[in-house]
Amino acid sequence: MNSYDLSRIFWNWAFENPDKVKPIHSAIYFFAIEHCNRLGWKEKFGFPTTMVMEAIGVKSYNTYLSGLLDLECFGFINMIEKSKNQYSANIIALSKYDKALDKALDKAFIKHTTKHSESTQQSTVSIDKQINKETINKDTAKPQYSVIETFDIFWEHYHKTLNKKKESKEPALKYWKKLSLEERRKAYNMAFNYSKTNEEKFLVKARTYLSDKRFNDEFEIIKQKEFDRYGNEKLDFGTGITKV
Repeated sequence: MNSYDLSRIFWNWAFENPDKVKPIHSAIYFFAIEHCNRLGWKEKFGFPTTMVMEAIGVKSYNTYLSGLLDLECFGFINMIEKSKNQYSANIIALSKYDKALDKALDKAFIKHTTKHSESTQQSTVSIDKQINKETINKDTAKPQYSVIETFDIFWEHYHKTLNKKKESKEPALKYWKKLSLEERRKAYNMAFNYSKTNEEKFLVKARTYLSDKRFNDEFEIIKQKEFDRYGNEKLDFGTGITKV
């Protein structure tokens, strides 16, 4: 796997999922590829938050974090170790793809090239081989996650982020099925922020988090006092997140 393969996989996926892809995703992912390349293609590597945000021109930590967690959810990166706050580094790995590359984007380019050639009266012979005679349904052709698959992704992410014991999985799945697609996405993305609102022992189980829709609570970054070795207060470090 090299930079070209990873780039091709990402843009094929983006072409198939225009409702999911955002500029923040490509910015973070391609900087991760560049950083990994400069480190000699290490399997696992540090991904410092401040460095990445500065490199891609993002000022909001929450915007960056949401994009990074999306990439993990989409399967482009593996989160080995999450940072404690925005001033420390995540440990990540680029996902390895063993499946054949999706050729939907390639076919779109070929189709466009063929039409362009015909319009300019150039003779073109297509070398695309027809796979079968069945009609391809455009909706089913897109890669989709089942409800169970998305729940399993959330289940692992929630307990790893909150460092809680896994309990009541079936009831949690029942509430997961009742959520809309947008609510499931938000439940996943807000788990990190929720983990910073209370001491670990006061954080609720995944079942309650979903049933009460705790992910809809509003959170804000607060300022906590820090002191240097001389006892002077530092005022420029925002750490911790609290419920409004």
